[in-house]
Amino acid sequence: MSDAEVVKRAHAGAPHALAMEAAGLAWLAEAEPAGGTRIARARLDDGGRTLRVARVDEAPATPDRAAALGRSLALLHASGAPHHACPPPGAAPPFEVGSSRTPLAASPVGTAASAWSGWGEAWAATAVRPILERCVDAGAFDAAEARILDRAVDRMAAGELDAPQPALVDGVARLHGDLWAGNVLWSDVDTGAVLIDPHAQGGHAETDLAMLALFGLPRLAEVLAAYEEASPLADGWRERIPMQQLQPLLVHTMLFGGGYAAQAFAVARSLA
Repeated sequence: MSDAEVVKRAHAGAPHALAMEAAGLAWLAEAEPAGGTRIARARLDDGGRTLRVARVDEAPATPDRAAALGRSLALLHASGAPHHACPPPGAAPPFEVGSSRTPLAASPVGTAASAWSGWGEAWAATAVRPILERCVDAGAFDAAEARILDRAVDRMAAGELDAPQPALVDGVARLHGDLWAGNVLWSDVDTGAVLIDPHAQGGHAETDLAMLALFGLPRLAEVLAAYEEASPLADGWRERIPMQQLQPLLVHTMLFGGGYAAQAFAVARSLA
């Protein structure tokens, strides 16, 4: 990394987002000594109104870097989290992430929130249903579409879509939480890439993998092959990718509109 910095300033609509981002970066970086993916270094300034992120020296995506990223991401996930949808330690309320202000849960949600089987209940309650409600209130979906979306989220909340974590994850995975291609900076580091801009939280490892697929990470097949070699995924994980993409599609519907609503509805219809 160079000494240059990327300076981010607080958005009026989400004044606490930078502090949450800084806490998330620090928490994810704790996994680096165990082989977790490299995380951008950052510091808060100006009373939390500015985040200064060390600039990453980028490099091309190569097969070796893709394999290193896959292995290191498996170890990042395996570093664990206290419960599903937990905020990163050191974060202060309000426990919300990003410009979407998606809620996180300060304490476990539901009766099985410390095990992988509690994922759907916690994810639906914190990250999915509140965003869906905002989308419906904004008119992104009509009444018939909203009912189908509700049924899909109900299935998730009931645990019908739960699946075991990858082999190395014991309980709850430590997630980047917004792992689209733009937040993966390929670099000449031992883990192949450096991660930026997290919505760090506890959850299911497949959520991060589905986000990588949503917006087309280069060399994704090689990343996933290395990940699965390091930490085998549960049967049927490829079929669960669209379901895991429902929440970010709803967030994009809320923030940007456009064709994201149709994509989210198509996923919900396949699940309802």
